[in-house]
Amino acid sequence: MPSTVVEDTMAALTARDPGETEFHQAAREVLDSISVVLEKYPECVNARILDRLVEPDRQVMFRVAWLDDEGVPRVNRGFRVQFNNMLGPYKGGLRFHSSVRLGIIKFLAFEQVFKNALTSLPMGGAKGGSDFDPHGKSDNEVMRFCQAFMSELFRHIGHDTDVPAGDIGVGQREIGYLFGQYKRLTNTFTGVLTGKGPQWGGSLARTQATGYGLVYFVTRMLSARNADWHGKTTVISGSGNVAIYAAEKAMRFGAKVVAMSDSGGYVYDEAGIDLDLMRKVKEVRRERITAYAAERKGVLYTPGCAGIWKVPCDVALPCATQNELDGDAASQLVANGCKFVGEGANMPCTPEAVHTFQSSGVAFAPGKAANAGGVATSLLEMAQNSGRLYWTFDEVDNRLHGIMNSIYDQCTAAASDFGRPDDLVLGANAAGFVKIARAMLAQGVV
Repeated sequence: MPSTVVEDTMAALTARDPGETEFHQAAREVLDSISVVLEKYPECVNARILDRLVEPDRQVMFRVAWLDDEGVPRVNRGFRVQFNNMLGPYKGGLRFHSSVRLGIIKFLAFEQVFKNALTSLPMGGAKGGSDFDPHGKSDNEVMRFCQAFMSELFRHIGHDTDVPAGDIGVGQREIGYLFGQYKRLTNTFTGVLTGKGPQWGGSLARTQATGYGLVYFVTRMLSARNADWHGKTTVISGSGNVAIYAAEKAMRFGAKVVAMSDSGGYVYDEAGIDLDLMRKVKEVRRERITAYAAERKGVLYTPGCAGIWKVPCDVALPCATQNELDGDAASQLVANGCKFVGEGANMPCTPEAVHTFQSSGVAFAPGKAANAGGVATSLLEMAQNSGRLYWTFDEVDNRLHGIMNSIYDQCTAAASDFGRPDDLVLGANAAGFVKIARAMLAQGVV
């Protein structure tokens, strides 16, 4: 019966939303794994929880018109998908990238619902963004775009309604411009956006949180196999906030990070990545990763970011983007001796890759659990804003560490409850689903 319900739900979903392949993939991954949960809780079937769970509460799409530095009008699309607010106000990032379209935003928002549930903090799930790409734009162009974007978005968000944050292409610069425009339009100074600068309402450790949280989660996964980070050769895709701060924390715990990437290619540094130089290249100068190779002796740069998974390693942390690691890459990692994989990005591993890891005995941490540290710390920023409080870096980091330990414990407990103690994918999906389903049953058909 549960498997029939899952197939019926997926058939209706794909018929209603054709072409949204990433959203279908995310929904399939969750629904397939919770069939065992539906057997234990048939009331979820009777209440048609799945039908309601895969349909967003609200989808907003709008035009964003702005002027470039030459005075030429430009037009982009803006999106906000508010997926589910059964556990709290909508919460999820904004992504500015040329690949953004409705199906991408829906997949991210759907994943966010479960991720936020796992934090045990009062947050629903949402996501938004635009096909605007800030790379190569001047600060003034980025400012004008952000102001135009917020001039529509502001009417759909609020500190008790929907609290966006940053994502790919939206860092503290973009958050600043967005927040300034929201403040101007509403004449309020509230915690409506997270990822703000620490001097104007932001939280210390927010920039580091996703990367740190990933490492805290994988630390528990290592410990479960009587291992630790010391001496572990580690490959990390990406070179943004998540990748850089995952590298920083893993190195502090004794790992040797030997490869990182950007969208153009990857660098292999046999001596170990020089993180100070990587930060200078990517965070200060905003340059391509080729600049790292040009400035450090003995570094090999290879065009094509997918090749990074050919580098032998003990631990792989995909931290770039969705579906970056496919079945062939997973087989290569396994053949080269990789034993641990933790998703720092949202759904970076394809279903074939996940199957390869799990069937080969590789410990695998799904993104909705392993990269939840960023949104968890965003909620801590919201709490500080609401209470007009200021917490030190160590206070926030300690709370983050506790949240990530709690998420790991929830995942392992749920996986054991449903008869697959080593399956953290099942554990994450089941633990999140049960919380959301109970809230939906309690609040009625809304």
